[in-house]
Amino acid sequence: MPHLKGRVISAVAVRQPRLRWPVPRAVRQLAGRKVQSVRRRGKYLLVDLGDGHLILHLGMSGSLRVLPHDTPAEKHDHFDLVLGDRMVRLRDPRRFGAVLWTQASVDEHPLIANLGIEPLSRALDPARLFALTRAHRTAIKLFLMDGRRVVGVGNIYASESLFRARIDPRKRANRLTIEDCTRLSKAIKDTLRSAIRAGGSSLRDYIGADGHRGESQSRHLVYDREGRACRRCGTAIRRIVQGQRSTFYCPSCQK
Repeated sequence: MPHLKGRVISAVAVRQPRLRWPVPRAVRQLAGRKVQSVRRRGKYLLVDLGDGHLILHLGMSGSLRVLPHDTPAEKHDHFDLVLGDRMVRLRDPRRFGAVLWTQASVDEHPLIANLGIEPLSRALDPARLFALTRAHRTAIKLFLMDGRRVVGVGNIYASESLFRARIDPRKRANRLTIEDCTRLSKAIKDTLRSAIRAGGSSLRDYIGADGHRGESQSRHLVYDREGRACRRCGTAIRRIVQGQRSTFYCPSCQK
């Protein structure tokens, strides 16, 4: 988030200290610290303040927005990080998000340490994906959603990636060939990059940092298209349930 780097925290507002985990008291005392860098790890935003890291997570319905510093708070606005004339505000109707603080190594934090490889990094190449899948008999759709293996490929983009790669979502992970993994690693990257360009997928109340809803959902190839014609072959898209989540696929294209 380029809006933060290099800025000094002028104030912190914690209106709701009970999110997914209690907001530490130390968070209220961050004024005066300068933002050294901001990076993402999985679905966590890690804000380096020099002597520690602020860890932010949006949960299921949260959003971070950059606003003028004097914007009035509304009902679900639980946390503000004020940086001079602007602020970063966490809005979270369901309160499943998180605002945490650590002065230990952030990469060793319990929420971060066991995260899998980043899907858009060079680490996710065909050989690495093939090696990761060898010991797993679970369905490849569920494998992709396991953040301990590959981090950040959620339900929607797992379905979309498997369609692009022409792989049945029920296929066991350890049954994938190196050719499958070549197609799948590329499909994952293509799917996520396409979604980023479109601003993400807006389901219900999600909005981006600029206050706009993403438009990726209007371009989905299979997700939420049960009964509609496959964009590739015309066969009706099917829906099944895996791990209590909906999976959408084309029975003709994905075998």
